[in-house]
Amino acid sequence: MENKYKFPLVFFLLGFAITIIGALFKIMHWPGAKILLFIGMLSEVGAILILIINILKTKK
Repeated sequence: MENKYKFPLVFFLLGFAITIIGALFKIMHWPGAKILLFIGMLSEVGAILILIINILKTKK
């Protein structure tokens, strides 16, 4: 795997882990679930956007 694809992948996996933890907080009715879910989803979207930009730059 090329180096330019490692950062978005790690960033996405980190966001995925945060989202899973946020879902656990939501199921258990613990405080802070909403912010964890928001941060997790936001980082996943950011990672996908970075990955799309890298792929489009490579094709040119």
